[in-house]
Amino acid sequence: MFELAEPWTGGGPGPWFLFVPVLWALVIVGVVTLLRRTGRRHGGPGGRFRGPQYSARADAPSPLAVLGRRFAAGEIDEEEYWRRLSVLEEHFGAGGPKGGTA
Repeated sequence: MFELAEPWTGGGPGPWFLFVPVLWALVIVGVVTLLRRTGRRHGGPGGRFRGPQYSARADAPSPLAVLGRRFAAGEIDEEEYWRRLSVLEEHFGAGGPKGGTA
């Protein structure tokens, strides 16, 4: 009976004591990799758990169109219109000529 147990008790645990920690390390690396890949697919960290994401709608009027509508409706005067138009042109880099010739 002692002859059968000799290889197991004679020289210490051998290289097998590394098996369980290496196995757990592989499991942890696999789970982290899976979570990171899933997160990228859903728009970054916490993708679907961040709540609703609000973006500019395609059918929303542009700021210049809103400004023009307010001026046409008489909500703002001409001076206010040109002042706000210059600010919008600086901010958005868009707009037509400021009156007169182009």
